[in-house]
Amino acid sequence: MKIVVLGGLGSQGRAVLIDLARSPAVDEVICADANLAGWAQFAKTVDTKKITPVKMDASSPEALCHLFKQGVDVAIDLLPVSFMSNAFEAAIASGVPLVSTNYAHSLRHLHQQALDAGVTLVPECGLDPGIDLVLFGHGVRQFDEVKVLNSYCGGFPEKSACNNPLNYKVTWNWEMVLRSSMRNSLFIKDGQRLAIPAADQHKAENVGTILFPGLGELECIPNGDAAVYADLLGIAATIEETTRYALRWPGWSNFWRPLKQLGFLSDEALDFPCGQVSPLQFLTTLIGPQVQYEKTEKDIVVMQNVFEGIKDGKRKSLVSNLLIERDLESGLFAMNMGVGYPVSVVAQMIAKGEITKKGLLSPALDIPCETFFSELSKRGIKIDTEMKDLD
Repeated sequence: MKIVVLGGLGSQGRAVLIDLARSPAVDEVICADANLAGWAQFAKTVDTKKITPVKMDASSPEALCHLFKQGVDVAIDLLPVSFMSNAFEAAIASGVPLVSTNYAHSLRHLHQQALDAGVTLVPECGLDPGIDLVLFGHGVRQFDEVKVLNSYCGGFPEKSACNNPLNYKVTWNWEMVLRSSMRNSLFIKDGQRLAIPAADQHKAENVGTILFPGLGELECIPNGDAAVYADLLGIAATIEETTRYALRWPGWSNFWRPLKQLGFLSDEALDFPCGQVSPLQFLTTLIGPQVQYEKTEKDIVVMQNVFEGIKDGKRKSLVSNLLIERDLESGLFAMNMGVGYPVSVVAQMIAKGEITKKGLLSPALDIPCETFFSELSKRGIKIDTEMKDLD
């Protein structure tokens, strides 16, 4: 099989390239990126005999179509969200399946076009969204009625690497970490839809905690639209509670709550003697360099999904736990692997004919979970689940 990786030299792209290069089923990989400056360094540490670097202009749908028509079996989109529509539209025009880690919210209108073209498109195939959604679909199928579906996920340093006031370091893009703190949330509580504005995200009444095996107490911060997945999974009629939270070490919200109230996450430019700078730009520039990992430090990724519902007339709960640690040998962060390996697995499943459905698909409904979890397990990503009676 021949696979093209768009944005292949980004932090998640490197994990995808490494995984594809290791796979016996993959014959050829095109690493397409706007900037190939990092290729030489990457090639020093990875067997790249299957991989060909190609400079790419993702702003041009025509250039993407030309790339896809080079005998490509599947494309993997790891581009910034501003280029997402170009990649998906080029996939439809070229008749090439495409898998992406980005959210699907702005892509719904492409479903019929993809159906008409006979093309498989699978967004939301990373960690969160991604692994969580496959777990959603699997978990829901274990119940006759689902009453509760709460999802928690986050990446942060192991305790020994917590040597700054935030107890946090960044594995992807510090500005995007800050921007994720300005995302509204939509939950369902007591059967009613509840909107939590981004401005209230870190207020004490909206922040909770969970206990995670081996780590202890973690802080939960509202983050994202949980209600949309209740609708997608067909459980909106029975669901009493569904939420999505970001996880951090305790103290995260206490740090950001006053700063958010004072406008430090604002995108509105202010006048300074040096020119116009927004508070967000200031924090990005000031804090970003101070929250980087050393080569010997590990990040960890934690995910927990909690289901409650009725099975055979009994109230039961199902809890799934996932923990990934950085691989110091390859240098890949836990976050890189958690995002990169799932999208690589799904792309290969499509190329092998294990996913044949056409249109805009969802990991929650359309990815064969047993094969998916088996492939992740081979890569060291293992999920522990426990079902128990609540009555």
